[in-house]
Amino acid sequence: MATPPPNPHTGELRLRPPRHRVERRAIGWWTTQALLLVVPPLVALAVLAVLLPSARFWLLLGLAAVAVAGIPYVLVMPQWRYRVHRWETTEDAVYTAAGWLRQEWRVAPMSRIQTVDTVRGPLQQLFNLASVTVTTASAAGPLTIAGLDREVAVAVVEQLTAVTQATPGDAT
Repeated sequence: MATPPPNPHTGELRLRPPRHRVERRAIGWWTTQALLLVVPPLVALAVLAVLLPSARFWLLLGLAAVAVAGIPYVLVMPQWRYRVHRWETTEDAVYTAAGWLRQEWRVAPMSRIQTVDTVRGPLQQLFNLASVTVTTASAAGPLTIAGLDREVAVAVVEQLTAVTQATPGDAT
């Protein structure tokens, strides 16, 4: 892994786009999450519209509003997130790019890393994915690399643990 050149004025690492995409299966994971958010209100409003004829107009109006917002969310958000989410680790830092409406690029120098964790929720397990959370001594909070292949996530955690243990500094 190549180390990015330091900023010539400060000697600090430069914020730059990370090189690696997350696993393509993350699109299915994000789509499933979106469906679990959008489908239940659609079903509930449709059932209530059938059962409550006196409120049918308002329930169908609500159903239409949820559908107008929810269907594009389910179709666009996962693809967009896949295009934006990137990650990279070097000997000096962890780089992430994430978001879909509010996009964020971050860099965490190895000397600032406090803990490295993996998370595998039920849906991630279904898609054989994992997320890596890198906690730093930053007020901005932890960096998260979501949508990695499970084995890649384990390798990233092992690599970051080894590098941070060998990096001088107290992570504060």
